[in-house]
Amino acid sequence: MPMSERSFLGLSAAGFHKVAYTQWGRDDAPRTAVCVHGLTRNGRDFDALALDLADGWRVACPDVVGRGKSGWLGNPALYGYPQYCADMAALVARLGVETVDWVGTSMGGLIGLMLAAQPNSPIRRLVINDVGPFISKVGLQRIADYVGKDPVFEDIAAVESYLRFVLMGFGRLPDEAWRHMAEHSARPRPDGRWGLAYDPGIAEAFKAQPMQDVDLWAFWDRIQCPVLVLRGATSDILLRETAEEMTRRGPKARVVEFANTGHAPALMTEDQIAAVRGFLLEG
Repeated sequence: MPMSERSFLGLSAAGFHKVAYTQWGRDDAPRTAVCVHGLTRNGRDFDALALDLADGWRVACPDVVGRGKSGWLGNPALYGYPQYCADMAALVARLGVETVDWVGTSMGGLIGLMLAAQPNSPIRRLVINDVGPFISKVGLQRIADYVGKDPVFEDIAAVESYLRFVLMGFGRLPDEAWRHMAEHSARPRPDGRWGLAYDPGIAEAFKAQPMQDVDLWAFWDRIQCPVLVLRGATSDILLRETAEEMTRRGPKARVVEFANTGHAPALMTEDQIAAVRGFLLEG
């Protein structure tokens, strides 16, 4: 299936910035899916899923501003969900469609949750991967302990070793999957070594206020579209009691849990891809 790298300009209070995205499938595909990554990740995490969906969908996988091949904001204080939601609304406009299917991992799931809660939302079906309308400060603190750091690596193999440690919640993945993530998670440094492909400034939101629980149930209760929730069985971000509550209120989501996985299912294995594809095909 055809794959291309594209971009558009987003707008913040500091001016315009590049938002890069990878597109899979044909421009005239009958459906469009948008796949949005987690806090420190990038759109290339969805290559396996996008390739699977590209026979029936045009799949857009953006690098949220400050990540991957997208631009960095001059003022780190602007990194946050208002900006991310505005940029993703601009992406939907760029795609030129009335509705999209949304697959969001962690941060990408929260962006989807917030957009789906808005009146006249273009989101037709929503897949939320290992995140929900309540997040405990304990899970957030674990992420805060590593996000925003700017480690230096001698080679891609060292990047891979680092990712295997901080992303161990992704579960059991083949070596080629870890290598793929390492290659797309590294940025070259002027000294010939490697850094991570995100702006350390994205951590400003964690530092701006004391760590506290996040409660987004008011958004959740306004969602009208069908929702599939994916959960890693040992996740500390989407607690089991939160996932169960998501089946009882708001859109009354369906929950699928994956064993031997924490935060978050990588959506790179056959069973996880099949769960997403099956749900999207229902509507």
